[in-house]
Amino acid sequence: MDESKHEIHSQVDAITAGTASVVNLTAGDPADTDYTAVGCAVTTISSNLTEMSKGVKLLAALMEDEGANGRQLLQAAKSLACAVSDLLRTAQPASTEPRQNLLQAAGNVGQASGELLQQIGESDTDPHFQEMLMRLAKAVASAAAALVLKAKNVAQKTEDSALQNQVIAAATQCALSTSQLVACTKVVAPTISSPVCQEQLIEAGKLVAKSVEGCMEASQAATNDEHLLKQVGVAATSVTQALNELLQHIKQYATGQPLGRYDQATDTILNVTENIFSSMGDAGEMVRQARILAQATSDLVNAIKADAEGESDLENSRKLLAAAKLLADSTARMVEAAKKAAANPDSEEQQQKLREAAEGLRMATNAAAQNAIKKKLVSKLENAAKQAAASATQTIAAAQHAASSNKNPAAQQQLVQSCKVVADQIPSLVQGVRGSQSQPDSPSAQLALISASQNFLQPGAKMVTAAKAAVPTIADQASAMQLSQCSKNLATALAELRTAAQKAQEACGPLEIDAALSLIRNLEKNMQEAKSAAAEGKLLPLPGESMEKCSQDLGTSTKAVSAAVAQLLSEVTQGNENYTGIAARDVAQALRALGTAARGVAAHTTDPQARAATLDCASDIMDKSANLIEETKRAVSKPGDPVSQQRLAQVAKAVSQALNRCVSCLPGQREFDAAIRTVGEASKMLLAESFPPSNKSFQETQGNLNQAAAVLNQSANELVQASRGTPQDLAKASGKFGQDFNEFLQAGVEMAGQSQRKEDQVQVVGNLKSISMSSSKLLLAAKALSADSTAPNLKNQLAAAARAVTESINQLITMCTQQAPGQKECDNALRELETVRELLENPTEAVTDQSYFDCLDSVMENSKILGEAMAGISQNAKNSNLPEFGDSVSSASKALCGLTEAAAQAAYLVGVSDPNSRAGQQGLVDPAQFARANQAIQMACANLVDPACTQSQVLSAATIVAKHTSALCNACRLASSKTANPVAKRQFVQSAKEVANSTANLVKTIKALDGAFSKENRDKCQAATIPLIEAVDNLTAFASNPEFASIPAQISPEGLKAMEPIVASAKTMLESSAGLIQTARSLAVNPKDPPKWSVLAGHSRTVSDSIKKLITNMREKAPGQRECDDAIEAMNKCIRDLDNASLAAVSQNLAPRDDISQEALHDQMAAAVQEINHLIDPVAVAARGEASQLGHKVSQMASYFEPLVISTIGAASKTLNHQQQMNLLDQCKTLTESALQMLYTAKEAGGNPKQAAQTQDALQESVQMMKEAVDDLTATLNEAASAAGVVSGMVDSITQAINKLDEGADEEPEGTFVDYQTTMVKTAKAIAVTVQEMVTKSTTNPDELGTLAHQLTTDFGQLAQEAKPASMVAENEEIGFHIKNRVQELGHSCASLVTKAGALQCSPTDTYTKKELIECARKVSERVSHVLAALQAGNRGTQACITAASAVSGIIADLDTTIMFATAGTLNRENAETFADHRENILKTAKALVEDTKVLVQNASASQEKLAQAAQSSVCTITRLAEVVKLGAASLGSDDPETQVVLINAVKDVAKALGDLISATKAAAGKMGDDPAVYQLKSSAKVMVTNVTSLLKTVKAVEDEATKGTRALEATIEHIRQELAVFTSTDPPIKTSTPEEFIRMTKGITTATAKAVAAGNSCRQEDVIATANLSRRAVAEMLHSCKAAAYHSEVAPEVRMRALRFGKECASGYLELLEHVLMILQKPNHDMKQHLAGYSKRVAGSVTELIQAAEAMKGTEWVDPEDPTVIAENELLGAAAAIEAAAKKLEQLKPRAKPKQADESLNFEEQILEAAKSIAAATSALVKAASAAQRELVAQGKVGAIPANAVDDGQWSQGLISAARMVAAATNNLCEAANAAVQGHASEEKLISSAKQVAASTAQLLVACKVKADQDSEAMKRLQSAGNAVKRASDNLVKAAQKAAAFEDHDETVVVKSKMVGGIAQIIAAQEEMLRKEKELEEARKKLARIREQQYKFLPSELRDEGQN
Repeated sequence: MDESKHEIHSQVDAITAGTASVVNLTAGDPADTDYTAVGCAVTTISSNLTEMSKGVKLLAALMEDEGANGRQLLQAAKSLACAVSDLLRTAQPASTEPRQNLLQAAGNVGQASGELLQQIGESDTDPHFQEMLMRLAKAVASAAAALVLKAKNVAQKTEDSALQNQVIAAATQCALSTSQLVACTKVVAPTISSPVCQEQLIEAGKLVAKSVEGCMEASQAATNDEHLLKQVGVAATSVTQALNELLQHIKQYATGQPLGRYDQATDTILNVTENIFSSMGDAGEMVRQARILAQATSDLVNAIKADAEGESDLENSRKLLAAAKLLADSTARMVEAAKKAAANPDSEEQQQKLREAAEGLRMATNAAAQNAIKKKLVSKLENAAKQAAASATQTIAAAQHAASSNKNPAAQQQLVQSCKVVADQIPSLVQGVRGSQSQPDSPSAQLALISASQNFLQPGAKMVTAAKAAVPTIADQASAMQLSQCSKNLATALAELRTAAQKAQEACGPLEIDAALSLIRNLEKNMQEAKSAAAEGKLLPLPGESMEKCSQDLGTSTKAVSAAVAQLLSEVTQGNENYTGIAARDVAQALRALGTAARGVAAHTTDPQARAATLDCASDIMDKSANLIEETKRAVSKPGDPVSQQRLAQVAKAVSQALNRCVSCLPGQREFDAAIRTVGEASKMLLAESFPPSNKSFQETQGNLNQAAAVLNQSANELVQASRGTPQDLAKASGKFGQDFNEFLQAGVEMAGQSQRKEDQVQVVGNLKSISMSSSKLLLAAKALSADSTAPNLKNQLAAAARAVTESINQLITMCTQQAPGQKECDNALRELETVRELLENPTEAVTDQSYFDCLDSVMENSKILGEAMAGISQNAKNSNLPEFGDSVSSASKALCGLTEAAAQAAYLVGVSDPNSRAGQQGLVDPAQFARANQAIQMACANLVDPACTQSQVLSAATIVAKHTSALCNACRLASSKTANPVAKRQFVQSAKEVANSTANLVKTIKALDGAFSKENRDKCQAATIPLIEAVDNLTAFASNPEFASIPAQISPEGLKAMEPIVASAKTMLESSAGLIQTARSLAVNPKDPPKWSVLAGHSRTVSDSIKKLITNMREKAPGQRECDDAIEAMNKCIRDLDNASLAAVSQNLAPRDDISQEALHDQMAAAVQEINHLIDPVAVAARGEASQLGHKVSQMASYFEPLVISTIGAASKTLNHQQQMNLLDQCKTLTESALQMLYTAKEAGGNPKQAAQTQDALQESVQMMKEAVDDLTATLNEAASAAGVVSGMVDSITQAINKLDEGADEEPEGTFVDYQTTMVKTAKAIAVTVQEMVTKSTTNPDELGTLAHQLTTDFGQLAQEAKPASMVAENEEIGFHIKNRVQELGHSCASLVTKAGALQCSPTDTYTKKELIECARKVSERVSHVLAALQAGNRGTQACITAASAVSGIIADLDTTIMFATAGTLNRENAETFADHRENILKTAKALVEDTKVLVQNASASQEKLAQAAQSSVCTITRLAEVVKLGAASLGSDDPETQVVLINAVKDVAKALGDLISATKAAAGKMGDDPAVYQLKSSAKVMVTNVTSLLKTVKAVEDEATKGTRALEATIEHIRQELAVFTSTDPPIKTSTPEEFIRMTKGITTATAKAVAAGNSCRQEDVIATANLSRRAVAEMLHSCKAAAYHSEVAPEVRMRALRFGKECASGYLELLEHVLMILQKPNHDMKQHLAGYSKRVAGSVTELIQAAEAMKGTEWVDPEDPTVIAENELLGAAAAIEAAAKKLEQLKPRAKPKQADESLNFEEQILEAAKSIAAATSALVKAASAAQRELVAQGKVGAIPANAVDDGQWSQGLISAARMVAAATNNLCEAANAAVQGHASEEKLISSAKQVAASTAQLLVACKVKADQDSEAMKRLQSAGNAVKRASDNLVKAAQKAAAFEDHDETVVVKSKMVGGIAQIIAAQEEMLRKEKELEEARKKLARIREQQYKFLPSELRDEGQN
């Protein structure tokens, strides 16, 4: 009844939604109506009405049975049908009735629907809600009426009649659309819970909004009267307001009404804690979320307290207050943690504490509001499940309706198949919902719902895919559209169901085991009830049950139970509670199926004894299983306890014995058991020591044996034939076989008695034993088949077992009979032919694994052998060569068996390959393979343990074990990678491990045994076999789960017909061969019998004719050839149609199609192209080597081309632009032609893997061509779609990407987690950027949304593709699961964003949609941050290394700026401090850094957690070190700039070394000791230690005037060595540069050499320091530019080698020079100074060579670069002007006015503006001063006004220009940032970095001016002071911003409820947060370094170095 009610409800939903859709679609001008859509709505209404009437009749009958009134129900249904028919009559296009009648009729449909739902007790919305809905709709109508009146007033006042008419028309339209809204509301009110109905109502609302806008526009055009327009405006606003209220009301219902008082608060708490976990690493965001959290918990606490006060029961009140206190305490802890985190934003530890506090709070909330949360989640799941069931019902109905017009039988068949599977699942889903609603507090009911929902997802998704594949080939447009819409709705419903089920499971999770137990106890009760009903004779079969079906179900369900039990045991062993719960649930579900099947079998059994036995066994299984679950519960609570594990194993064994007993109760099974017992009992005779001699003669005994053998053989064949009948037939045949075996054995034993010699006797008995063995196997195979007749391969196994019986009989007869030679061979052959004949009886299963072409080869080969053998037979019979005659007969018999096998397999393949047949599907594993391996392993183990076993036998047994266990492990690996079921995945891996480990142990004991055959070793070996056998048994039980089994093929009647010729010729061949052998047999005895010879010749002719016929038939019937021909014909027709259309288009005669919209045509094209694309690879694979699949795939592909061509021509006919029209037709033609080409090559390849290589290549080429054509056409369609705002295709591809994540992997992932992580982070960020673009464009340019949506879709596809392997290689399963889930959630959000973008693009003025789009965008941004957080969790260590490396490069850049200030002489000391004040601090920090370095290197191989801590710690220390060294350098005073630079360079070297070390650590993370990355790490660590030591020495020497120069020189020499090592490494530079740049850098070397020689001569410490600083820069710059220029793409390899060689020589020469200077410094003497000139000459020589190499790089085109001196003046003045303009802009800015609040400071914005203004003024003065300096220099003649050969001056002025430009640009940036910060759009970080940028560029400008200028000139002094002013101003700004930020953080933690300072615009903030969260400034820094490097000569070498590393 429940199911009937559910179906009727979903049908009524569809009828009301269809009615509303008709109303909405027919609203406008009839010419604009989309008739296909109206047709679709009408189809939906009519098909659902038909189905509903059937359901109502059934339900009425059931209600009458239960005493309710069914007549009223029928009456209600009748009135609904009448209302619908009225509606359809008035809606007819030809109808002349007024619109009002249609609306009236629609209202009646709504009313009738409501009454019908009330009759079945299903009216699901509360009346209050419906009343409210109607009230709100009427409010809209009355507001609209007021608007119409106001518009009338406007019309009356308008003079112009045309305008007047426009106003009247608009007002009328407005009135109509509101009455339509009211009608729609009436229609859908009873079924408003259905999303489709909500959609229609919202659609009607949007039409009203549109008409209101129209009314406004018409009024504004008609009059200028302010007063009238104001009235219209006010009225319009009130309509919009009423409409918004209505839409809000619907939306609130759609998202589910709040269930309890705490609903909102708990929801917020759960979401926000989730966000806090996701924002780890971003303190600001965490604190912001914590503030929201504190607010929500305080609301919750108040709500709980209020409840407690109102509670009359004291105990309850106390509980509530305790919960409130717990919450309040947790909140206090969390607020405390948030304050600390805000105060220390960089502290990982504080963030971790905050996270823990939030987790505690979440747990407290769960405890306090647990039931409310659970209820809410379960209620959401109930809703989602209801919608999913309804959508599935609708889709199935649509699929049935479309079946008649679908031209693609294969697609239709798949759709029908998937519909059947889903239809089987719907009842359990509906039952789950009902159960959960009727028992809201029952955990088992909730779990049943969750499991039903999860089981529904996969079949549902498959049905969606099948429906999509069927849509393009459905001829009837309305049906196609209906199916397409239904499948889309189902896809959405499934997405919601997946999320809801996941959340509900998390809330209800730990009760799985208890629920399973209670379910099993209930099942046991049901069995007891069935027993008592049976005893009273009241046990009746249920409708639809049959004995056959029930016994089959019982067979499959026992397998499912044993597989589930195996899985349960494995999970308990691993101790994972969650998975154990799921496994327990699976056991319970399998038992439920078993219980139903057992009851059915019992109900159909007439024999009371058998009936009772079946029920007893079933209830015994339930009892034992309940014990098993109880034991499981105990074992889970005590993980790893051996006693409980042992008990568990015992209980499990009891379950499996009970299962076996139950199977034995099946009809026919008892007979089998009896037969098997007979065989066993009879075989005991063979164990006797001696056999009494027989009293019969030898001839008589021999005759008896031959006859008994013939009877037994016949009996075995009958057993195989019976397998096609009922289980009863099979049982009868098995009984007969048992008796025949008994008789045969008697005859065999008599024969043994006849044997005189002992050896003969032993041989006879041995043969009899093997016959007994094969007979038992035959009976076991037959028994298995009767228990489960659908199991794959069992029939084949049975036939194989029968052949084994025949063979073993033949062996015995050959040995025992002493007939004339040749006779027994003939008898054996006849027996063999009799057995193989079976194969041809009904070849509907694969006989072997051969492919079609293998079969053909086999037939050819065997026919040759047979030809020779037949000639031999007649020849040898003539000449009475009897031994040779016997051989010929044997080989003929073998060849005939081979021929028959090949023919049967070929016939099967031909049948399967018919497009109407359904090909079998390969299962996850082949249970037969597992069973075979299990048997082989058990036999081998038995041999091992056998005391009589020899050494060679031991080794062969070991080989067998090894071979089979490795095959099993491989099968498990494959299965685990293919399956999407996480539990099965784990189980396969675990089982493989167990098998592998126990095999390894066994092999060890075998080796020991092989070494010494002692009793002890044999016992050890025996002990080791037990765990192996157990592991293999468990694995076999698990693998036999029906879920993993293959689906057998179903051959259609057409397929059977196609097989006929092959089967017939093979049968003829066998019959004639049998005749031939019989004739030959008598001829061998009597060769002189002429009539017999002619008979023999006749037979021989027939045999060869039938073989010829067989070969011809096989060649002609080759699978797929006929289908390829049909497809080629269809393609040619398509091409002709396209050509005709193109001709028509060229002559402008292509008549546009009117019956369908352009959008629908594009949809059809896209769907067809997508399906064609899916089939390209399958067709190619089939053509290469799967002939049986070729026909299916080719027919399927061809069937999509006709709809594609029709819709393409239609779309072209509606395209106005001629070029686009031709483009569309051409691309479609290209695709069709490439498909034709592919079909030709596929036909030629034919699925034969042995085809020539060129065919394979041609096939590959055509596949490539076709893929390209598909891509081109898809791109065109996507462009058109995104331009038109059609997004269905994009949403589809997002959904596909989400579903793919749940499927198993095709192959093992190749990359490491870090590789995937890096790509995913990049893609996720790209998504975030696109989303922000979409938000911006939604306001400025909605037309571009389509393109952005397309970009978003592509990006998400890429992200999902990477997420799958990333989740597989993640550190642990949980993280992988997390990543996958987060990406899926992101996908759902992206899909809804894309949908909204399409909607907004179609109606750009719709404010409601715009709001929704912005909301969706916010969600997507949030989900992106969740994905990033999940990735970080997966590799916190490597992520921390990335962040750390980025922070270190920031420190290096900062040190570079400081070096510039120092060089310019502006690094001043603060107060009167000295270096001594800082020395201790520097030394202490440096030592701390060394410790951190050690920890970092050690943790490279440790866990990610430790690595992350080490990386963060080292960054903190280097930051501190850089700060203290900078302070120390400043304290030296600006009058000693060189020493300052030495000191800062020393710490910069340390920072660079640390950066390299961190990168090396990241690369070496988790690698083994011999990996190259680990060696790299060790060498980086050495460099780091060297550089720190160097820093310590420098610090100690700084104040020692006597040694500081020497120390600086030592440091420089070390630095140059390190640079040289980088230079000589084989890594190419990050970027290349020009030879000019390189030549320019060599000049620095010349200058530095001169300085070095001078310093060596003077030995003054200050000269030495200056030399050290200059050398360091000059050599580093030369090496970098040399390598960068040498690796330029246009440089020839020999020139590159030359440049690198001389670069190295130059640096080495310079190094020697410096080392010589160092020696002179240590021991000055005249001789050594004499050598300086020699060293300097060597350097000069290398420089000359270098310059020549550079010129060689340039080639012949040597041009002097344009001298820029002249431009300098203008550039500088331009820069000054730009800065002044920016300053003016700032002047006009004022902070926004905002309401004053007591606890917020208003000072921040004014501070920023003031500081920014002062910077702007200062930079303006600076640039003016610079231009004055430039003028002065030109006047003094230091810079020539004309560009003579003054390259250097040119470079100087170039430097000045670029510096001025940079100052201007930086200032401009600063103004932008200040402006943004004041408006609340940007962060303090942005402001601070802009200010720092100004400071850095100012430093550069100062350096540039000082190079040439006269230090004492007036201009220079002005310049200097202006520079200092800028530095001061920017420092002030930075301080102001930092203070504001700190203040804000402080404020945030104290005043938890306060608004955020400078109300940040939410959307831009989301982007800022994203980028800030990552803190990856690397790109920006690299870019900065590149810009500086390319534009600017006076850059210190280290900054350029940064750009390259």
